[in-house]
Amino acid sequence: MGVLKKPLITEKMSNLSERLNQYGFRVDLKATKPQIKEEIEKMYNVEVESIRTMVVQGKKKSRFTKTGIVNGKNSNYKKAIVKLKEDQSIDFYENI
Repeated sequence: MGVLKKPLITEKMSNLSERLNQYGFRVDLKATKPQIKEEIEKMYNVEVESIRTMVVQGKKKSRFTKTGIVNGKNSNYKKAIVKLKEDQSIDFYENI
């Protein structure tokens, strides 16, 4: 897996896949739409109609320790929402 990190399997993404035939993936921050499209088509043997990408900002975290307050932040990541052609779908659970 070069560009694709992992599929997003959440309740919201499951709803999108059932209603609108759209699937979510966590991708590399430097990945472009043509790279994402090529890798999804090659890996899952489907035809991609469109792709939307967004960079999700990492959440700020703080915790209290003996030495005081420690502040930190999760890493940013890029999310891709992929819409497939009408008659196609991806089954993430087929290899389990």
